[in-house]
Amino acid sequence: MTTAAQTYEQKGVILHVENLSVSYGDRTIIRDINITEKDTVRASRQQGQIIAFLGRSGRGKSTLFRALTGLEKPTTGRVLIPDLSKPVENGQQPAKQVHEGDVGFVNQKYTLFRHKTVYETLLFALRKTTLSKQEKDEKIMHYLKDWGLETCKDQYPNFLSGGQRQRTAILEQLLSSGHYMVLDEPFSGLDIGNIVSVKKAFQLINESHELNTIMFSTHDIELAIELADSVYILGYKQEENGQLGSVATVLKHFDLKQMGIAWQDSFTAQHLDCVKMVKDIMLKS
Repeated sequence: MTTAAQTYEQKGVILHVENLSVSYGDRTIIRDINITEKDTVRASRQQGQIIAFLGRSGRGKSTLFRALTGLEKPTTGRVLIPDLSKPVENGQQPAKQVHEGDVGFVNQKYTLFRHKTVYETLLFALRKTTLSKQEKDEKIMHYLKDWGLETCKDQYPNFLSGGQRQRTAILEQLLSSGHYMVLDEPFSGLDIGNIVSVKKAFQLINESHELNTIMFSTHDIELAIELADSVYILGYKQEENGQLGSVATVLKHFDLKQMGIAWQDSFTAQHLDCVKMVKDIMLKS
């Protein structure tokens, strides 16, 4: 049952993936990927969307992410996001196909410019905006304060801790790409402190604009169910002969909002039931 705290409305489509497939030569990696996510609005709070992609290793998550970020041209299908540069028509925001740069991409290495300080990196990320120098400075300082990076704004990447480098890389993509961000295995190999740091970064992104949409992959199913409000499982379908196929697709979508387990303060028995369902699907894929 949905409680008052979980009451939400869904508005315009913020991500539409239609019949997406990616092939390299005669080998198809992913096929028939269809995803529709809408802007989720909750009363009295600003919040974006967090979408998790789960699947066993080698099941096409990285290939899908390259397509979602415009780094890989689909063999078939398309990826659409709202075109905020155009006015609303008949109550609908026009859509556009994703191109490289529209969706931020943060890899596991949190790569940064070696010869730019934290402040210079974020200033460079704003180079395509029409903001004045003062507006850019105010925006950067606001983010640095919120993200706990004020004290290291003049430091170079070599002198940053893992957590500071991570937050800077995420912020850089957020400032340069707008509302959409893909993080490939952001929790991989992190200690408990840095995991908390990334979770805090998710929260900050989520609460700073209702269109902010995080898409991430992880092998930690519990973490995905805890953080996301929408979960997609990628894997191989079982063929009629009982054998596994060799092309990945979306096997199952869990809408945690609809299930009443999104945005909870604690991990409940319902969350554990969901984790078990996810594991069962993944083990057969």
